[in-house]
Amino acid sequence: MGIFEPFRAIGYITTNVPFSVQRLGTETFVTVSVGKAWQIYNCAKLSLVLVGPQLPKKIRALTSYREYTFAAYGSSIAVFKRAHQVATWSRHGAKVNHLLLFGAHILSVDVEGNIFTWAFKEMDKSLAPVGHVMLEDNFTPSCIMHPDTYLNKIIVGSQEGSLQLWNVSTKKKLYEFKGWKSSISCCVSSPALDVVGIGCADGKIHVHNIRYDEEIVSFSHSTRGAVTALSFRTDGQPLLASGGSSGVISIWNLEKRRLQSIIREAHDCSITSLHFFANEPVLMSSSMDNSLKMWIFDTSDGDPRLLRFRSGHSAPPLCIKFYANGRHILSAGQDRAFRLFSVIQDQQSRELSQRHVSKRAKKLRLKEEEIKLKPVIAFDVAEIRQRDWCNVVTCHRDTAQAYVWRLQNFVLGEHILTPCTENQTPVKACTISACGNFAILGTAGGWIERFNLQSGISRGSYLDALEGKGAAHDGEVIGLACDSTNTIMVSAGYHGDIKVWDFKGRELKSRWEIGNSLVKIVYHRANGLLATVADDLVIRLYDVIALRMVRKFEGHTDRITDMCFSDDGKWLLTSSMDGSLRIWDVILARQIDALQVDVSITALSLSPNMDVLATTHVDQNGVYLWVNQAMFSGSANFESYGSGNEVLSVKLPSVAPAEGSPENDSEKAILDAPLQDTSHSTKLDKQIPDLVTLSLLPKSQWQSLINLDIIKARNKPIEPPKKPEKAPFFLPSIPSLSGEILFKSGKSSDKEKDTQAGEALSNGKKSNLPPSQFLQYLQSSVDVGNFSAFTDYIKSLSPSALDMELRMLQVIDDDDDDDQEMDKRPELYFIELLLDYFEHEISCRNNFEFIQAVIRLFLKIHGETIRRQSKLQDKARKLLEVQSAVWQRVDKLFQSTRCMVTFLSNSQF
Repeated sequence: MGIFEPFRAIGYITTNVPFSVQRLGTETFVTVSVGKAWQIYNCAKLSLVLVGPQLPKKIRALTSYREYTFAAYGSSIAVFKRAHQVATWSRHGAKVNHLLLFGAHILSVDVEGNIFTWAFKEMDKSLAPVGHVMLEDNFTPSCIMHPDTYLNKIIVGSQEGSLQLWNVSTKKKLYEFKGWKSSISCCVSSPALDVVGIGCADGKIHVHNIRYDEEIVSFSHSTRGAVTALSFRTDGQPLLASGGSSGVISIWNLEKRRLQSIIREAHDCSITSLHFFANEPVLMSSSMDNSLKMWIFDTSDGDPRLLRFRSGHSAPPLCIKFYANGRHILSAGQDRAFRLFSVIQDQQSRELSQRHVSKRAKKLRLKEEEIKLKPVIAFDVAEIRQRDWCNVVTCHRDTAQAYVWRLQNFVLGEHILTPCTENQTPVKACTISACGNFAILGTAGGWIERFNLQSGISRGSYLDALEGKGAAHDGEVIGLACDSTNTIMVSAGYHGDIKVWDFKGRELKSRWEIGNSLVKIVYHRANGLLATVADDLVIRLYDVIALRMVRKFEGHTDRITDMCFSDDGKWLLTSSMDGSLRIWDVILARQIDALQVDVSITALSLSPNMDVLATTHVDQNGVYLWVNQAMFSGSANFESYGSGNEVLSVKLPSVAPAEGSPENDSEKAILDAPLQDTSHSTKLDKQIPDLVTLSLLPKSQWQSLINLDIIKARNKPIEPPKKPEKAPFFLPSIPSLSGEILFKSGKSSDKEKDTQAGEALSNGKKSNLPPSQFLQYLQSSVDVGNFSAFTDYIKSLSPSALDMELRMLQVIDDDDDDDQEMDKRPELYFIELLLDYFEHEISCRNNFEFIQAVIRLFLKIHGETIRRQSKLQDKARKLLEVQSAVWQRVDKLFQSTRCMVTFLSNSQF
């Protein structure tokens, strides 16, 4: 086991697999694919409610029915109930490309033309298909749909351009349509009977009457590419939405037979699927650009506007860094987007605004991508001034300016930082001072300049008199760093020269040569160590104050992509294109762990608490999280981890945590809740191993048990209590030990009262104690062997009532012999039952904090009685053993539990 274990991937919204929409009660849910897993969003706010487990291969098709989800991967189909896989259908011999919900059946179509019918409601009886249809050899299926009111019939479109009508019950082809001499990419049913919409690869849309095989109307996309998705509006408006491979959504008016509106910048990539909500003017779209959007038609001219959306990077991220004490991650990608991801709650993730990109693009008649800033190649952030002014500075590819961002408002700042050089060269490096007041920029021409972040005004440049051009370095500046007191500034040039400058005076204090071309530097402000990477793949650590090398690490076999220090400065983490992640102990001067991943790491960042590591990878659009197992166990001994000669191979984290982990079990339980029936309270069927379950009572209810004497003394009345007013004569009442008001019944006879008052408890015990609900619940729970009813009863009591019930069992007569039999003292018998009850509840780890408070009150009242009775002493010793074992287990897993709660608070996944 390595130090870092895979946890989960964030930033994935959807892929190129069409989504599945279903309505449950008053809520609408959409199921989307995210590679090898699937997710369910609530369409009310596009909040994530359920995450499916990881599959062996990427999902190729999806459909859903109520609590069931069907995912096709490879030649198999996985059946899930909630988030648990209940069956696998493996009859296909080729890849399954399409799934169709067909009443109580699922139809699956593979690339070879096999159509299997599966009865998922009867899958407990058999996992074999109930029907099979084999298409013709010259017919390659490309889409499948069921026309409304056509019993047992489906329409299958082909890549050859033909369209066929099949009866899956009789397994016969009923009709073949003439087609349009172009590959059919999508086919959907319309609100009008016998009418379907067909999209072709040549960009044409055909609205066709399948009853008479006649075309009603046809449209043609103005942009090049195939029609990839269609959807008819169902709220009475004759509209048809179509999506193309260029990312444009077109809205067609079927009544006027013309184009009504175009959403040109709907998506950056090909539209995957479209869906009009039933009887609502809302359209949902998904695309290969990793986004899911909802559009509403509520404007005066009938054009749609963006209602809500969820999106992630559409191209791999280049730079990442933790922010807000590890709760968020700043990420910049090749898609020209600067994003903030929430580690705790996925719904808080968002893209930082670049100030009215859509309006400016529409006004200038340009694409949004042309208006956006170029991809970020480096950035720095300071949290200390986030409430005052811009606290992020970014450098962009082939851009001679640097931009500032105000993270408090998630928007681009008002200042643009432009170095005052004769030859404008792109800005390559940046850093923000520890005070958050200054940003320092380094250019490709060797120029270094300092700016004030509040005003955006230049505060001078750093010049080396030895450089002929009057610059700081002879060549590109590849890295900048400031110390924690604004005393020195460190800069590194591409040709291997590192220089230390006076921060305020901007004079050169010292310099040294590496001897090789530098690639990257990282500075740790707390200990003053500078880590450098050269093109010889050697990592060197320098003491900036002493101006000497203190550590040297070797091990990577390919270009080193990124590195970072831990917050305490004891670890240095490095990644390389050889696919390895290595952890170096700075104090011990050796490698303590090495991981090998399938896809090379391009950027990494370790959270300030050192509990989570974030990585980005080649050709991966998400951010991957790894958890620090050393933080969970609380052990500081790394002898068991990898050495320089051993590299542990691991897989990338999945969208959902690993199966069987406590995080995964808890997350699934939390995410299952929104989809369940709200009329019934839901409880976990199985307790999480090695953890305790709390009672969910108000804190005051169980804390008052411990301090009840103090509360009584504090609330003691100043004057004697007044005699209460008598109840009305027509409501006679009788006293009761439970505190409830009991009214006399005129029909009950004296004989019945005597029988109820003298009734003995079960097991033949003759009790001199007055009968009470407390003792009755306790005795009945012992008889049936289940204490849940007794626990619910004492949880419903007030602290003072529970204190009274326990004090009723006190042994008042102290003159009796200590060795008296239990049968002669019913109080001792019930004390023994309570000790058995406490032992059972502690071993089950249920209602943990409440039971601890009750045990403390119980021992405070009956401690002396237990000390005098040998049998009660044995019971107390067993209770002590169980208590000690549970507390040791809880104490051991405290770190793990704390980290898990941090991730899974506020429902997330």
